Amino acid sequence: MTTNVKRPLSPHLQIYRPQLTSVMSILHRATGAFLSLGTIVLAYWLIAAANGVETYQQAQSLLGSWFGLLLLFGWTFALFYHLSNGIRHLFWDAGLGVDIKTSYTAGKLVWMMAFVLTGLAWFLAFSIKGVG
Repeated sequence: MTTNVKRPLSPHLQIYRPQLTSVMSILHRATGAFLSLGTIVLAYWLIAAANGVETYQQAQSLLGSWFGLLLLFGWTFALFYHLSNGIRHLFWDAGLGVDIKTSYTAGKLVWMMAFVLTGLAWFLAFSIKGVG
């Protein structure tokens, strides 16, 4: 038996306005995928190092180019964002910080930590070794 009852649509992006928590959830998944690609690049770099000087120099040249450095910067940010947001999720799993106010405060803290740790890592990379 079928009825012509109008039911509400399932929630989707065209109905709801993006909120900090939803944007962070989507970005958490995206950074996880981006980090997976970074792992492939890390494997390429390690294989190049094992293959000898010429192959290693080619990999270093690629990763030291402006495009390579841009990707490395993106992977660094993705790593620290994913790490910080993962720690926030561990607190949620323990039942801590799940109220709206604390959730937004922790979300802003995640963003701040991702930027600070990325900046610190790149500052150290340039000051200790001299990248580029």
